[in-house]
Amino acid sequence: MGTTGERARIIHPFHPQIGREFEIVERRRYWGGDHLIVLEEDGRPRAIPVAWTSVCEEDAFRRIARGRAAVRFVDALLLCDLLDGLRQRLGGGDG
Repeated sequence: MGTTGERARIIHPFHPQIGREFEIVERRRYWGGDHLIVLEEDGRPRAIPVAWTSVCEEDAFRRIARGRAAVRFVDALLLCDLLDGLRQRLGGGDG
């Protein structure tokens, strides 16, 4: 499988392989988002969201937060709502 000659580095702060670089095979749209097809060390292709890599253009949140905030405020609120719903379904009460 050929590559584009370009490389991408994983930059997502919570990804277990942060800092690792891959050769890019191509860019595709999968599961509603842009993904890079990269080659693993053993030559197998793998899809990685573009937003998790150095190929992604810096968005306003990353530029302003400069590593001081792990998540966006609105995403933290959504997570709270999801956890509240899960707690209610599991019978965890109000508190």
